[in-house]
Amino acid sequence: MIKAGIIGGSGYTGGELIRILLNHPATEIDFVFSTTRAGKKVTTAHPDLLGTTDLEFTGEVNLAIDVVFLCLGHGNSTAFLKAHDFSSETVIIDLSNDFRLHADADFGGKQFVYGLPELNKSNIENAKHIANPGCFATAIQLALLPLAKANLLENEVHINAVTGSTGAGVSPSATSHFSWRNNNVSWYKPFTHQHLGEINESLHSLQENTGNLFFMPNRGNFTRGILATSYTKFVGDLSEVKALYQEFYKDAMFTQISDEPINLKQVVNTNQCHIHLHKHDDILLITSAIDNLLKGASGQAVQNMNLIFGLEENLGLNLKAGVF
Repeated sequence: MIKAGIIGGSGYTGGELIRILLNHPATEIDFVFSTTRAGKKVTTAHPDLLGTTDLEFTGEVNLAIDVVFLCLGHGNSTAFLKAHDFSSETVIIDLSNDFRLHADADFGGKQFVYGLPELNKSNIENAKHIANPGCFATAIQLALLPLAKANLLENEVHINAVTGSTGAGVSPSATSHFSWRNNNVSWYKPFTHQHLGEINESLHSLQENTGNLFFMPNRGNFTRGILATSYTKFVGDLSEVKALYQEFYKDAMFTQISDEPINLKQVVNTNQCHIHLHKHDDILLITSAIDNLLKGASGQAVQNMNLIFGLEENLGLNLKAGVF
């Protein structure tokens, strides 16, 4: 059995990891670390697990663990790894943005590989340290990578994406509490969102010169999921571009091309990304949808763990969406 540790287990991504790993046939949770809840039952933070586990949060870290997941706020993973020297055999999967960019990937002799399996599968399989992609970044990259691979991202791309309130983390804020978020929609960080850096690096790894990305992130009045619409000029017919996407994702277990328009409910509570293509005159519209906490975070982290340990890529991740 793979012994797993979770750092920052009281938040949303930590909770999703606990749920997945408790039901993963090849893993055993060794510890769930929390500075604020040490000694308390995991169910005090995740009451839905009542009757499922008797795990308690701990303030102790097993530095010889097989795999550790860092579910910390951005910037905190760097500080944690400076203070905790894990075994050279420990696989580290970081869910923050600390190591996603090329300039930050080499940290203290640890080389972090960008963990988007649809782009870097062979590198992930041979890695010890993974920088798990951001949620917006996952949805947008999966929408655009096939075009970049074919050198077809020649024009500017306009992207609108709406995310659920869990994307803001478990700590309440002025724009995440119920009375503000309910029956409300708003934008934030227009054209400057931090995920643009990793998106551009991935696209440029396939196509050196691409059109500019104009990204407008939006807050939705729902809890989980991301629906992204990306559109750009495209010369060619719809059947041509569909064939391009189907070829690019032919071996991708969790990315599906839909012939019908997609909606958020079909991917929430799964590790899937669904993509739909639509052509209007000379404009190509690519719609992509993911669960921000699963394919956008914890599910993808376990997908990466499976690849590193030589397991079936979908082991423990056959999660099903609800109809309603």
